Amino acid sequence: MTSTTRPFRHPRRLMMTSALPYANGPIHIGHIAGAYLPGDIRARFERMAGSEVLWVCGSDEHGAAITLRAKKDGVTPREIVDRYHSEMQEAFAGIDMAFDHYSRTSSEKHHQVAQDFFLKLLDSGSFEVKTDAQFFDPEASQFLADRYITGTCPKCDAPDAYGDQCEKCGSALSPKDLVDPKSTLSGATPILKDTTLWYLPMGRHEDWLRDYIDNGKFNGKAHHDARAWKSHVTGQCRSWIDGGLQSRAMTRDLDWGVPVPVEGADGKVLYVWLDAPIGYITSTMEWAAKAGQNWQDWWQSDDAELIHFIGKDNIVFHCLIFPILLKEHGGFNLPTNVPANAFMNLEGDKISTSRNWAVWVKDYLEEFPGKSDELRYVLTSIMPEQKDSEFTWSDYRERVNNELADVLGNFINRVIVLTKKYYESEVPAIDRAKWTADEDAIIQALDAAPGEVAELIRRNRYRDALQAAMGVARLGNKYMTEQEPWKLKKTDEERTAVILNTCIQVAANCSVLLEPFIPQTAQKMQAAFGITSARWEQASGSMMPHGEVLGDLPILFEKVEESTVDAQVEKLKTSLASAAPDAACEPLKPMMNFDDFQKMDLRVGEVIACERVPKADKLLQLTIRTGLDERTVLSGIAEHFKPEEVVGRRVTLLANLAPRKIRGVESQGMVLMAESADGSLRFVTPEEGTAAGDTIR
Repeated sequence: MTSTTRPFRHPRRLMMTSALPYANGPIHIGHIAGAYLPGDIRARFERMAGSEVLWVCGSDEHGAAITLRAKKDGVTPREIVDRYHSEMQEAFAGIDMAFDHYSRTSSEKHHQVAQDFFLKLLDSGSFEVKTDAQFFDPEASQFLADRYITGTCPKCDAPDAYGDQCEKCGSALSPKDLVDPKSTLSGATPILKDTTLWYLPMGRHEDWLRDYIDNGKFNGKAHHDARAWKSHVTGQCRSWIDGGLQSRAMTRDLDWGVPVPVEGADGKVLYVWLDAPIGYITSTMEWAAKAGQNWQDWWQSDDAELIHFIGKDNIVFHCLIFPILLKEHGGFNLPTNVPANAFMNLEGDKISTSRNWAVWVKDYLEEFPGKSDELRYVLTSIMPEQKDSEFTWSDYRERVNNELADVLGNFINRVIVLTKKYYESEVPAIDRAKWTADEDAIIQALDAAPGEVAELIRRNRYRDALQAAMGVARLGNKYMTEQEPWKLKKTDEERTAVILNTCIQVAANCSVLLEPFIPQTAQKMQAAFGITSARWEQASGSMMPHGEVLGDLPILFEKVEESTVDAQVEKLKTSLASAAPDAACEPLKPMMNFDDFQKMDLRVGEVIACERVPKADKLLQLTIRTGLDERTVLSGIAEHFKPEEVVGRRVTLLANLAPRKIRGVESQGMVLMAESADGSLRFVTPEEGTAAGDTIR
């Protein structure tokens, strides 16, 4: 029986951030699985492994999303952010997010830090000051921030994309990119009006950004392992760089935010995507002041690494825009990894706060008191690391019952009960003559498991890491079942002692290896095994000496009844029904008059050719015969149809839509599609007997 010692400590500081959540609504499971649970797992593991780690977060309390919510609720933005800042902290604490510091961007300290950062960039010549035409709502008499404008996404044709981002395809946008823009304040079509803003000329940074993303180099030197970055992260960044980076306004005409600290800039605030990431720095400064440390050791020293945990909708801002800002300021480290997660869906549909189709963390904690670990376990098991995943209550029940209760809980309970029954709760001594190859295999697995789990966590493969840690419990459960010590006790006392000692080693290892994932349960187990302040290096094949007295341990997991699942699904349906008159349908758009309708030239078209658009996962290029001509139309339907499935179809074509260049291809019209509540698309197909060129009235 042997044990090896493994060095886990890294000679570095690990500076970790998780996306600052907008303080305009409560936290749901999609938020947790996307940017916070992976950060928490990594932080807990690194602390156990002896690394110097700092994990900060905070409430993002500026931007149009806040003012939109305030207008909707008829209150001030300050009332909104104060309410949700408190609620979000309670939700994070309830699900055991172990931030080192949680800040807020509306604080006086953050305003000062953000303004100083802006002025440094201004003095360095990082901005261009331009007077340019911006969207203005003539009915509301104000300039429109990005989130005050909606329209059709130019990249995937999704309706109701925002002026800064399409939530369907994840593309970052500018308001002028939108097709048929509308003001969310009044429903009016905005007009263009001149205003003076400060712009970040991103185009001048393309070369070094490409080297940074593709090769992991910064200033010509090795910076990070580019192969460790997720493919969908680097892919989205390359797409942006290859398409040509455009200048982006870093200020906005708004009355809520960090005021632009320049004379004559009244009524202007810093763009939220300049202001919010600086919140990470502010949060670090606040923590350092309390902890008696130097914040610069975490952001500006050579032995510190920076990792951002975010959702895929924030990739461009954290991988391109924020690195530009940090480089332009000078002296700051750039992120060595941005392990963005995809989205989590719910019961066959995408999570929607507006339709109340979500599992809210606050509600879960109230309805399942003391069961935060069960939710953490399930969310880690299905974490959307590379692609979208789905949470269902039936899957929740199966994982809690079959994995947590039947495997882990059952094994730990049998170990505690049998040790108490046979050895008065003392870890028994072993007779080496009774040692077999079965025990050798167990001990080898225990010695290997900490390194395997550690590597997976550091590669941001949390699902696999959890399964590797749970594999130890499965191994112990299988070993005990096969060895049947309860049968051997009367005939072979020495062999029984070997078996129970081995099972105790396995159980104690589980209490350490599972702590990053299910901390409350792990700490209960550690208390029973006499382990205080567990360290990762403790996990091994010989961590429990003989004679150690085990404590009592209650049943760790209660089984979830089918009626509980049924009740939660019914609750979702009820919430959905109450969210809108027909929550399965999108809200009615603003009314249009008959003259506007008459302007639309709708025709029957026939698709005679179709191919994918290079470097665009969602776009198909259709060649359509219209009766008048043959034209090219781009459509964001590649995720729903293969090119060969489109050729030969008759489609409904908006033929007089102004041509628009997308990915270097001019699209001459729009194919109309019907979208169901589940996100699936279908062609609006003319009836039999119609032909290409027929008009639709």
